[in-house]
Amino acid sequence: MAGIFNWDDNFRLNVAMGKVRGASTIHKFGAVPAMSQSQTGTIWDKNDTVYPWASWSTAGVIVAPQVTADDAGKVVTVLGLDNDFNEVSETFTLSDTAAVTGTVQFRRVFRAYISTGTNNVADISFTKGGVDVLKLTATKGQTLMAIYTIPAGKTGYLYRGVCTAQSSADGSGHMFVRYENETAFRIAHSFEVSGVGGQYDYDFSFPIRIPEKSDIDVRMTTRSNNGRYTAAFDLLLLNEST
Repeated sequence: MAGIFNWDDNFRLNVAMGKVRGASTIHKFGAVPAMSQSQTGTIWDKNDTVYPWASWSTAGVIVAPQVTADDAGKVVTVLGLDNDFNEVSETFTLSDTAAVTGTVQFRRVFRAYISTGTNNVADISFTKGGVDVLKLTATKGQTLMAIYTIPAGKTGYLYRGVCTAQSSADGSGHMFVRYENETAFRIAHSFEVSGVGGQYDYDFSFPIRIPEKSDIDVRMTTRSNNGRYTAAFDLLLLNEST
C-alpha cells in the first residue's frame, strides 16, 4: 500500500470515480434539530438522545411505521450492514394502513432516504425491537445521522471533520469510536463550536485509522443556548487486502 496516500486532487477524484483499486469513500453528515441546554446527544434526527447502539447487539429486522395518506406509496431505501458486517440494503414501500416489517437481518443501519416519490410530509421513524433507529424528519427526504460503522474487510481513514452551531448556540463536541472487539466508546477527536465563532473545520495531517466493524458516533453537549447543530466527516475506505 506504499504511496497510496498521494493526497492530491487527482487521487481524490480517481477514488470518487472508482479508478483506484480497493478504495472508496463515504461522506457522513448529520443534524440535530434543537438540542437543549446542558444536554448531550448524538448529532442525528432526534434531540437530546444518544444513538441506541445497544439495539444492535444482535441482528434483526426493522419496521417502517404506518404513515399518513400523504406519505403512503413512497419508497424508502435503508442502507446498513448485515450480521457479518457486510454492506446490505432494503427498500420499504410505506403504507397508510399498516406498519411494514422488513426481511433483511440488519446488524447496523446508517442511512435511509426516499428513493421513489417526493420528500416525506411527516416524520417517519423506523424501529428495531420498538426502539427508533432511523428517523426521516419531515420534508428532509433522508436521515441526517453523523454515525457510521466500518464494513467488514475494510479499513477507514478519517481525514476531515466539520461542525456548525445555529446562531448563538455553543457546545462541546466529541467524535466517539468503539473500536472492533472493544465494548466501550472512547473519544477519538474533540472540538468546540459556537454559532458566533463560525464552523469548526479540521483536516487531519495524518488520517486516523479506524479498523473494520468499528462504530463512529459524533455527539454534542450544549453549554449555553439550545439550537441546531450539524456535523460531517469524510472517510477513505480501503479493502484490507489492498
